[in-house]
Amino acid sequence: MTETGTVRLTWHGHSTVWIEDSGTRLLTDPLLRDRLAHLRRRRGPRPHLTDAPDAVLVSHLHADHLDFASLRRLPGRPTLVVPAGAGALVRRTLGPAAGPCVELAPGETTTVGEVRVTAVPAAHDGGRGPWSRHRAAAVGYLVQGQARTWFAGDTGLFDEMGKLGPLDVALVPVGGWGPTLPAGHLDPAGAAEAVRRAAAAWAVPIHFGTFWPIGCDRIRPDRFLPPGEEFARQAGAVSPGTRVRVLRPGESCAVPVS
Repeated sequence: MTETGTVRLTWHGHSTVWIEDSGTRLLTDPLLRDRLAHLRRRRGPRPHLTDAPDAVLVSHLHADHLDFASLRRLPGRPTLVVPAGAGALVRRTLGPAAGPCVELAPGETTTVGEVRVTAVPAAHDGGRGPWSRHRAAAVGYLVQGQARTWFAGDTGLFDEMGKLGPLDVALVPVGGWGPTLPAGHLDPAGAAEAVRRAAAAWAVPIHFGTFWPIGCDRIRPDRFLPPGEEFARQAGAVSPGTRVRVLRPGESCAVPVS
């Protein structure tokens, strides 16, 4: 259970975060395997969840965020909250293993336990992949219980970020999984600007330093571990009111809520 006046977070690497707020347990973009195509888990333990989340928040259709093998491994039958238009793909692929599925477009809200979950915009490609016709607009989520927590999913900067705040917590991507960072992503400087726009009291960097293609550590090692600390440095310069907590994969923290 979340302690009074705190939201408890566990970062399991990449974009997978366990959020406990007001006794409600949420899991974002679960990637619970050690291997996904050409990617390998290079840091942190493989997540082994013993408790069932009340809901899973899926930000977009890319395979490292909507991983059906990981969804099948989840204990219980949590509600799946997915972008509008993704429900048919999820139900067809998971079949009888699928729990309740809620589709949200930006601005739409659902209630999970004691928290409200609202889909918010994200500037990111919404396709499943280059060989798939499945598309659904990528989203982030605003979780409102004791805290206002923004899970950004994958995104570049967008104008509406200023309307998200003030926030208690921002779970913000600061990198990627390869030697380049395409459009629709945030690097440490962009992520610092995002938390400034969203007026976040606390920020936890995600989407870096977990999965990496074999051989990339010889080509661009600076893209793997440094983005977390570089984000903390950049945020200190452009958003001094934001306190940054850089976690290791598998590490937890309790963020106080004012």
